Amino acid sequence: MGAILAAAGSAVGLGNIWRFPYETGNSGGAAFILIYIACILFFGLPVMIAEFTIGRHSRANTARAYQILAPGTQWRWVGRWGVLTGFCILGYYTVVAGWCLEYVIDSASNAFANKVSADFVDMFNSFVSNPWKPAVLMTLFMLATHVIITKGVQKGIERSAKILMPVLFILLLFLAVCSITLPGASAGIDFLLKPDFSKVNADVFLSALGQTFYSLSLGMGCLCTYASYFRADTKLPNTALSIASIDSMVAILAGFIIFPAAFAVGINPDAGPSLIFITLPNVFTQAFGDIPFIATALSLMFYILLSLAALTSTISMHEVVTLYLHEEFNFTRKKAAWVVTIVCGFIGILCALSFGVLSDFTIFGKTLFDAFDFVTAKIMLPTGGFFIAIFTGWFLDHRVLRAELSPCRTLHPYIYRAIIIILRYVAPAGIAMVFFNELGFFS
Repeated sequence: MGAILAAAGSAVGLGNIWRFPYETGNSGGAAFILIYIACILFFGLPVMIAEFTIGRHSRANTARAYQILAPGTQWRWVGRWGVLTGFCILGYYTVVAGWCLEYVIDSASNAFANKVSADFVDMFNSFVSNPWKPAVLMTLFMLATHVIITKGVQKGIERSAKILMPVLFILLLFLAVCSITLPGASAGIDFLLKPDFSKVNADVFLSALGQTFYSLSLGMGCLCTYASYFRADTKLPNTALSIASIDSMVAILAGFIIFPAAFAVGINPDAGPSLIFITLPNVFTQAFGDIPFIATALSLMFYILLSLAALTSTISMHEVVTLYLHEEFNFTRKKAAWVVTIVCGFIGILCALSFGVLSDFTIFGKTLFDAFDFVTAKIMLPTGGFFIAIFTGWFLDHRVLRAELSPCRTLHPYIYRAIIIILRYVAPAGIAMVFFNELGFFS
């Protein structure tokens, strides 16, 4: 249970509660969710099992793991790619985590009282364009991550995850009930349950694929690194299925919180990264406006838990890079953690300011924050997943794979063969086709 909840703590975070709703809103709702679930089944689960296998068998960081399993080859670059991906995501992910801290402060100060939906939009835009506040809060969050990393994995991560995950799930379930009972919420429920396939195009498939890897923390070395701490009796397929199920339920629950509320108060579902920060306060004020104490307490609890969920994810990404520097460059763990904190903190400050004083600085028409989000989620993560599947399906000794997946021969042979077929053919071909289609090869 500790292994499942610690790894779920890595997977469950802002990717589910913040990113999944706005990707769903941008991609048409129910049709996107169906494609996303298919991506989890055919790409996410097999690649997660592959990462677990590589991590537990090597008992090393994600970069050294490939050197151990394939010494003297170029496969070591797959592990290094994962480290680089996690490093880039950490740089801008803490910006959103800082937003969560701001809303913890606003909840505690009762700043949501007597406001309407337009006020929440103005409130968010005013905050992110502030010339210093988002950068300061991002820095505080990065320092909190740094402190926990220096305490070690078992004390710093597993214990908190055992408490955090169940409480977060219960609160999300409660908020979903509150949201779907708001007047006018039925349009949001239809948006989530009635697919409109006319809105499906190559961008939707690429977004669903990127969200799968982002949400499950695949291709960035997190799960491979966590698996290096797994006990020998941890059942990898069962653990992967449990994590994917928890992750998907949290993401869909977040959808049932956000979209009924968004439609109820007249906010467009394609509002983008700000969606959760302008719809959730509406849920609290509309559902419990007559009882201000409850509205304040629930909003405070939600944003604290969301901040903690973000923290479990930033810890896992920080751990990947810290462990890499510690083991590959012989840095002390403390020195390695400081290097990651300082460099990622600098990237985070630039991304935080890209909504305000640096908003005119763009890369291919995207702000620095949006550029990091696009490149990591839609290019780097799927690319890493592609090569992980190729390595495990074609190169890794299948005696190793069989021993890790079914040490006591308890895994049904048909399930084992299905995993091999997906890793060899289905996952690489599917990821490649999505990329080629995006590049216009099939148009």
